[in-house]
Amino acid sequence: MPKTAGLSRAADTALPDPSRWKALAFIALAQLMVVLDATIVNIALPSAQTDLGISDGNKQWVITAYALAFGGLLLFGGRIADLWGRKRTFVVGLIGFALASALGGAAQNEAMMFGSRALQGVFGALLAPAALSLLAVMFTDAKERAKAFGIYGAIAGGGGAVGLILGGFLTEYLNWRWTFFVNIPFAIVAAAGAYFVIREPSGARNRAPLDIPGVVLSTLGLVALVYGFTRAESAGWSDALTVSMFIAAAALLLAFVVTEARVKSPLLPLRVLTERNRGGVYLSLGLAIIAMFGLFLFLTYYLQVVKGYSPVKTGFAFMPMIVGMITGSTQIGTRLMTRVPPRLLMGPGFLVAAVGMLLLTQLDLNTSYAAVILPGMLLLGLGMGTAFMPAMSLATHGIEPRDAGVASAMVNTSQQVGGAIGTALLNTIAASATTAYVADHAARATDPQLLELQAMVSGFAAAIWWAVGILVAAAAIAMTLINTGRPGTGASGGADSASGAGAEEEFKIPVVAH
Repeated sequence: MPKTAGLSRAADTALPDPSRWKALAFIALAQLMVVLDATIVNIALPSAQTDLGISDGNKQWVITAYALAFGGLLLFGGRIADLWGRKRTFVVGLIGFALASALGGAAQNEAMMFGSRALQGVFGALLAPAALSLLAVMFTDAKERAKAFGIYGAIAGGGGAVGLILGGFLTEYLNWRWTFFVNIPFAIVAAAGAYFVIREPSGARNRAPLDIPGVVLSTLGLVALVYGFTRAESAGWSDALTVSMFIAAAALLLAFVVTEARVKSPLLPLRVLTERNRGGVYLSLGLAIIAMFGLFLFLTYYLQVVKGYSPVKTGFAFMPMIVGMITGSTQIGTRLMTRVPPRLLMGPGFLVAAVGMLLLTQLDLNTSYAAVILPGMLLLGLGMGTAFMPAMSLATHGIEPRDAGVASAMVNTSQQVGGAIGTALLNTIAASATTAYVADHAARATDPQLLELQAMVSGFAAAIWWAVGILVAAAAIAMTLINTGRPGTGASGGADSASGAGAEEEFKIPVVAH
């Protein structure tokens, strides 16, 4: 009997890891830390810029240094998790992230700040795919998997908004350095818990030699792509360096695909991308993040600049979105995941989010928070939470355990690139609409300051209309490409042709490594 067949048969009677739910708590804590860090620093940036003497031209590098390292190294981080083992990669990522955060909090000049942010990105690129792939290999029962990914999805979606609240508190009542130092206790608790509690299934590593050409091409290609979008936001789409970055990214990523199709042990096996359900998840999730990240930025500016909210009040204003995320993910997504096909959660989820976004296109100077912004954010959170949960679970749909790390990295890559695109694209649309509004109304304006605010809000509304369209496109892609049946049925309607297994057939590895 083939060895793999014996493992597969044994899996049906193997007891699940008794520590899996404790492990989930520490994995979720680490994920919360990474997601928080993406937004918490935004609130602290003005104070840090003043203290460290960072110029207006260089301040973007506080955000960009992290985004480039994190986005560029994610695939490499996912492959390292498959090679070293997810638990080891997870713990190393946490410790490194804590040390980088300590360096950022203690920064005395802009060089220390930029260096610490880049280091956070490097260790985040190890940590994020290891966390998701640990869940994928530890939770194999369909119902338990739905609950675990429901919790993870709520944190992945709502953590950014929590970061706005926490960032506001720390900046307003302590100082900006605590937006870095706060990561240290998170990381220590998560690393200690992971070390003592997580038991990774044996036989799930991919010990093939590292694909060095793939690492170099993917890292440079993703860095060029993320930097191109980041630079487009500040320098414009026609800037020579922006255009050069996009051309370089296209060439490098095309060379990467060609290389992966030919090498014996690819960094990203093309089978991970070509299975239609996983491909549908990566694409639709990336589009949804484009819409969502742009909105975070617009609403933060709208509430603080137009409405005059403090950083703390602004953070709390995002609470309906967090409540919606948690409800959609843990109450709707988790309860229905084992009863209906994933596309019937993801498609409608993105459409509900689009309706919430549609409400927010009505923003003007006198918009009522209770009548427009609150229900809009609640619907946005509810829809995103409902869609995120099955998306996170499907990211490793039908995947072989040895590819779990790199498949998980692809989810994070689609989110990271989506965030960079969303911020740059929607910001550019908003800026163009703002300029057009000023040109149309300048002759009749009696109050230049009022005109400036009206133009800003008009720009936000125009960009949010685009976000509505992007969410509708994400829903269409989810409904078209994702055709697997509900977990536990093995029915996929042909969706699993690449993997030859239903959703319940994932990760049949019974032996637990102590």
